[in-house]
Amino acid sequence: MAERFPPREPKHWGTPEEALHATFGFNAFRGVQDDVVRRVLAGLSTLAVMPTGAGKSLTYQLPAVMLEGTCVVVSPLIALMHDQLRSARANGIRAATLTSADMDREATIEAFRAGALDLLYVAPERASQPHFRELLSRARVSLFAIDEAHCVSEWGHDFRPDYRLLRPLLDLFPEVPRLALTATADAHTRADILAQLGIPDDGLIVAGFDRPNIRYTITGRDQPVQQLKRLMADNPGPGIVYAQTRAQVERLAEQLGATGRPCLAYHAGLAPEVRAGNQAAFVASEDMVMVATIAFGMGIDKPDVRFVAHAGLPKSIEAYYQETGRAGRDGDPSVAVMLWGAEDFVRARQRLSEVDPARLPSERARLDALAALVETAGCRRAVLLRHFGESPPPACGNCDNCLEPPGVTEATVTAQKLLSAVYRTGQSFGLGHVEKVLTGLADERVVERGHDRLSVFGIVSAEEAQLIRPVARALQARGALLATEHGGLRFGADAKAILKGDIAISVVVPPRKERSRRQRGGSGGGGGAPNPVGDPLFEALRALRRELAQEAGVPPYVVFHDSVLREMASSRPASTAQLSELSGVGTRKLEAYGDAFLAVIRQH
Repeated sequence: MAERFPPREPKHWGTPEEALHATFGFNAFRGVQDDVVRRVLAGLSTLAVMPTGAGKSLTYQLPAVMLEGTCVVVSPLIALMHDQLRSARANGIRAATLTSADMDREATIEAFRAGALDLLYVAPERASQPHFRELLSRARVSLFAIDEAHCVSEWGHDFRPDYRLLRPLLDLFPEVPRLALTATADAHTRADILAQLGIPDDGLIVAGFDRPNIRYTITGRDQPVQQLKRLMADNPGPGIVYAQTRAQVERLAEQLGATGRPCLAYHAGLAPEVRAGNQAAFVASEDMVMVATIAFGMGIDKPDVRFVAHAGLPKSIEAYYQETGRAGRDGDPSVAVMLWGAEDFVRARQRLSEVDPARLPSERARLDALAALVETAGCRRAVLLRHFGESPPPACGNCDNCLEPPGVTEATVTAQKLLSAVYRTGQSFGLGHVEKVLTGLADERVVERGHDRLSVFGIVSAEEAQLIRPVARALQARGALLATEHGGLRFGADAKAILKGDIAISVVVPPRKERSRRQRGGSGGGGGAPNPVGDPLFEALRALRRELAQEAGVPPYVVFHDSVLREMASSRPASTAQLSELSGVGTRKLEAYGDAFLAVIRQH
């Protein structure tokens, strides 16, 4: 017991800043962390909406260290709990999980009752049980922290019914403050979270949604395997590639793995032990690429993911924000790339027919918002942030459109010609056939159906023909063209208005590929990790970190983030006192690792 939950002096820490430096090695809070921590220490219940990577876990871990008693953390996934458990213990925080996967449950319960824990992580399914309420009544609880709090709302994108059962438990302990945390909640979802968890309206703190260290790039899917291989070559650090089906996951993992880069697959069809093993390997790696369905990611708190790629359209802007937010949690520059095609929107609009009629307007609005994001010629980040109710500047300087402004072509006439051809051929043929009619290509199928005699036959010149597919993609993205059950094209909303000239259509002309390649440049793929490549001291520090992590059975980032190693290599501290001044070197890590890192620095 003493080894797993080491005793500590009574909790008299002085100021939050002193506790912050002693525990985490940080000299100052980031963003709204200070506001949230001070509310919790004052006993006030709070809902904090903070972007991924903004340090949400610190807002309950620090009070847990400072307050008498144990902070009970409700978290939706065992893998996420165990990730956070490793990081907390590495900082000297007495933490444990109480899950079905733990073999030491009795020891954990004993430690909890004895007041030997700062943090206790549990799943909502356990937290809502009567026996857990009884356990809480026999211990001292300092704080309830509800992580991924959007799961409590039916309006959220990841609703978990068991979260709805937390309120009765919380109400049994009215003197214990509640801290709800989420990265993705629009105004409607925030209001629901406050109501469902009994947090007053004045307890809402919104930090904003911007992740300035992530570069957003959205481009048409054209030879996706080669596009992803280039992305991997430009970004040597860990990455995640999201694919839409299990078969696509397996295929891409094999194709991308042929580069020699370690690549693994993750989807719900794999055996549980294979999934768990692949996830553990990814978390521990410094260069692995995980190809996965959206089943992967929520339980991952890996801070050094350098890129997230979508091989197809995500489900919504909320899902896109959450999934891309798994990149760059350590604050270093990272890349988010989406490859999309018109067929993605075709399938997405077909799925709308399966949606509950009551939710149809909101789901259609989400899809339209996604179409606006991929089709915009303006700043991607501005579109994203406006969706979440913010008022960003018109340009961010760190997305593809800001860095390489695309051309925009007025294409209303081409759109009208395309729609006319779709209509006159009977709204039952695919784009390839319609394109042949418009360009005057009289093949056997066109002649057989008499489409060479239509008024639209050959009305598009060779120069204008280059716009047909971009225009078709734009019309499908906005729902003006829909797919028939046999893969043909038919009219959707706005089609007739476009034909009449009531709605203008313009399309984005992407930059030339040569310019895009020049823009990517460098090891960061448009801003990748700025590590001092080739610096022998930095590489030696990474090698030591890898060795210490293997000995401790933890991922390398739990020992120190890359940013700490960069600062070591730059400032070359000569003593433990100088080392302790670096951001991210707390008391526990200084004691555990300080001498080893100082020895390597002296060798260089």
